[in-house]
Amino acid sequence: MTGEDYQNGQVLLIDKPLHWTSFQVVKKIRSALRRKYGIKKIKVGHAGTLDPLATGLLIVCTGKFTKKIHEYQGLVKAYSGTLKLGATTPSFDMETAVNAHFPTGHITRDVLEKARLQFTGSITQTPPVFSAVKQDGKRLYESARKGENVVVKSRKVHIYAFELTAVNLPEVSFYVQCSKGTYIRSLANDFGKAVASGAYLSELRRTKIGDFRVENAMTPQDFMDRLFRDSD
Repeated sequence: MTGEDYQNGQVLLIDKPLHWTSFQVVKKIRSALRRKYGIKKIKVGHAGTLDPLATGLLIVCTGKFTKKIHEYQGLVKAYSGTLKLGATTPSFDMETAVNAHFPTGHITRDVLEKARLQFTGSITQTPPVFSAVKQDGKRLYESARKGENVVVKSRKVHIYAFELTAVNLPEVSFYVQCSKGTYIRSLANDFGKAVASGAYLSELRRTKIGDFRVENAMTPQDFMDRLFRDSD
């Protein structure tokens, strides 16, 4: 593949590593392409942010294909993950420390399954205050990290499937298919409330976007190795 191919447009399926931001993936790929082909400027963007504590499929577009990013953003997404019952965190995941504890002794498989049914179809959820959602021109996490009080607006999302794949209390593993704009962290937090306890997301992996699968993705290092090996 040539530099012109990347300028004309490519879709790269990247398996984002843990602790990387989506922007870091884009920056790494852009820098590698510029270095490999001597390109001063090339457009590179991703089609849907993954949080640093999440792994999995990230669609990265180059060159003219960055115009298609909005199309990919609208595709149905699938995730597998684990939530931990009995506690909550301000970020709804493990980015922040536990701020409250709740009882779990009353929780049975039947309680979990009844709660699960509340989270299919069209639902209303509130994004985490520690998120990249823009409100009044600012990213929510910017205000949250400054300790500012933020009232987050709720939104309608669609959950196509929500299954409990393993129950090992206080941990519950799940699979979910959802629409654009769904926050799995919020789903975990709301699920905790639905079982009269608390919950936060302890693990998340995006496995599918539309027909694109993480099994066909490469890590940023795989991409680098392939890119520079092709020049040998």
